[in-house]
Amino acid sequence: MVRILKLTLWTFVIVMATRAAAQAPSLASSPGYSRATTGSPNATPYGGYGGSGDAGSGQPISSYLNPGVAGPAGQPMTGSPMSGAPITGSATTVEPMSPHLDLDSYLSPSGYFGDEWTWQLMPSSLIYKSYLAGVKESRLASQHINIKEDGWLWDAVLGGRVGILRYGNQDPIRPDGFQLDFEGSAQVRLDVTNDVDVRSVDFRGGIPLTYGAGPWRTKFGYYHLSSHLGDEFLIANPGYNRLNYSRDCLVLGETVFLTDRLRIYGEVAWAFYNDVNKPWEFQFGVDYSPVAPTGFRGEPFFAVNGHLRQELNYSGHFVAQTGWAWVSDENTRLLRIGFFYFNGLSNQYSFYNQWEQQIGGAIWYDY
Repeated sequence: MVRILKLTLWTFVIVMATRAAAQAPSLASSPGYSRATTGSPNATPYGGYGGSGDAGSGQPISSYLNPGVAGPAGQPMTGSPMSGAPITGSATTVEPMSPHLDLDSYLSPSGYFGDEWTWQLMPSSLIYKSYLAGVKESRLASQHINIKEDGWLWDAVLGGRVGILRYGNQDPIRPDGFQLDFEGSAQVRLDVTNDVDVRSVDFRGGIPLTYGAGPWRTKFGYYHLSSHLGDEFLIANPGYNRLNYSRDCLVLGETVFLTDRLRIYGEVAWAFYNDVNKPWEFQFGVDYSPVAPTGFRGEPFFAVNGHLRQELNYSGHFVAQTGWAWVSDENTRLLRIGFFYFNGLSNQYSFYNQWEQQIGGAIWYDY
């Protein structure tokens, strides 16, 4: 686990330094530097050398280092500052150096990252967004599903994820900085054909710490998840073996926006306490959705997710979603309506080793 964390952090530092080097301003735009131009007596590159004439009038520094070099007009420089003779002729142009890494701008929150960074209590947006097709994410959702050989069920998620504290900028669409979030949800399954009885429910709560810079987003945090069977289900199935599925995890995730609307992500979690299950789980996927306010017209979205778990011999499930999405004008929260397909081991962990194929329609609301 420690090696994975170190590798991720070093990879992140290298990528950010490379991006900064590619975007840093050249020497020509740095403070205190101006390019000497032909016949421009007022240019003062390198703190006072510029124009034409002798050293006292500000001759370009290149003429002192290499007198006799032809100027742009083809006229040779004459004279020598060492002999006291005035130098005449056209001044040569001093070319700027190649782009360089400005560490001051890179490390300054108000430089490389644009807006000034400030402390913000309960920010209205998230730095690291929830995975759209992640079935165990905390959100508000209502999914009406048909499971092969089981019938119609209703999967509902009552919860959400909000920001508690941020040190960063105030970009409402894709903020940069550090942010502490809180998440919690009850993920319940109702049996529609049997008086809408509660079949099972998974409870999740967590505290993720997130960081964002440009298109890159990182998440490290903790979450607890436990699964419980419904009373009505146990009464109807008195001999059913109840499982105490529970896990407390450390989680590390990374996501990058390839375009404004398209992102890819990967996540690994390790349980330092687990019952029934085993420590490791992995998930990865692709999200395509609007990020800026859409108004009433909305835009299409598409998402896929794969989730692998060690207790299933690194099998798991696959999810695909598509439909229409709207982004709020006030806080960039995301509302989606669409269809989904689920194939794999159950997303209700009281039945974690039972295979399900789900098809249905849903509405999702993400913070």
